Amino acid sequence: MSAAPLKGLKVLDLSRVLAGPWCTQLLADLGAEVIKVEKPGAGDDTRHWGPPWHEHEGERVAAYFLAANRGKKSVALDFSTPEGADVVRQMAAGVDVLVENYKVGGLARYGLDAASLRAANPRLVYASVTGFGQDGPYASRAGYDYIIQAMGGMMSLTGLPDEMENGGPLRVGVAIADIFTGMYTASAILAALHERERTGQGAHIDMALFDTQLAVLANQASNALVSGRDPVRQGNSHPNIVPYQPFMASDQPLIIAVGNDRQFARLAALCGHPEWAEDERFATNAARVAHREAIVAKVGAVIADAPADHWMEKLLEAGIPAGPINSVSQALADPQAAHRGAAQQRGAGALGEVPMVGSPIRLDGARADAALAPPALGEHSEEVLAELLGADRLAALRGAGIVG
Repeated sequence: MSAAPLKGLKVLDLSRVLAGPWCTQLLADLGAEVIKVEKPGAGDDTRHWGPPWHEHEGERVAAYFLAANRGKKSVALDFSTPEGADVVRQMAAGVDVLVENYKVGGLARYGLDAASLRAANPRLVYASVTGFGQDGPYASRAGYDYIIQAMGGMMSLTGLPDEMENGGPLRVGVAIADIFTGMYTASAILAALHERERTGQGAHIDMALFDTQLAVLANQASNALVSGRDPVRQGNSHPNIVPYQPFMASDQPLIIAVGNDRQFARLAALCGHPEWAEDERFATNAARVAHREAIVAKVGAVIADAPADHWMEKLLEAGIPAGPINSVSQALADPQAAHRGAAQQRGAGALGEVPMVGSPIRLDGARADAALAPPALGEHSEEVLAELLGADRLAALRGAGIVG
């Protein structure tokens, strides 16, 4: 299989910030041509969400923008004007996919809504990403990841219990609702394109951050539905598996993640207490969950007697999953990350050499990494629009400030 299986697919990206751009970046990694339309003089909001900044020959862009926009061509175009909206309609007539994340109905005023553009291009797959979806009592609300994590239950699960020092709800350290919504949107787009091969018709995809956040509660949502009780915050422990948490060695913490009773028996032997595996309080995972505090205290007392490196070697030799708690820099510099080529430098664009984390996708051993670095604002306006509009019309639009 090619490392660019979506080569030939054309995507028009009218989205900003993270959920939509994350989706289109994934499509770009898989080989699609992605044209990102941005407002002249301003661009995507995240271009300005610094520090830190990446600077090159007078161009400055926030690191946040770089994380979600590799592989794209940037066209600076003001489609709030009739002339600019007409250019977007021309572009949409010749693409396979359009992704937008405006408020519900926000693009209709410019004639750029799904119904209008699909009437002109019935094969168009039009993906709308909003906070709460295209309908329902909250449809008109703006949606930000922080709000969605709070409303969607994620923060109720994250952090220490209320009764502990520094207890209370916390947001996840990355915008998980945005990122998962982008990934789900890309999956939906690929499904719609597959269906288009059979029917010849595109689709209007309705993706909501709130819906996605509820979906990715996963086992915690299932626990609530089955038991009728809300899961509680447990800090770094697991609601269904014990022991599955950090333990403090004599020098630093490490994670021990015992996934089954066989692994627990090996851990018990490694701790010098094989009898734990025969104790009715600890012999099965269900019993260990019921007697969580007792077994965690016993394991913790043993782990505290030696440094983390000692335990890491012993645990891995015994086939017990374990690992250090790395900083972001340590994780990116880890030998496994280096071997897999996680941290990359991508250049040749107006922003010069750009540091970034590459795609995690491998197809038949080949990396699915977009060839283009993140773009400067309007870097590709001339390249994309010259043939579409002609030199005279493009020059006129530039002169009017509609194209940047």
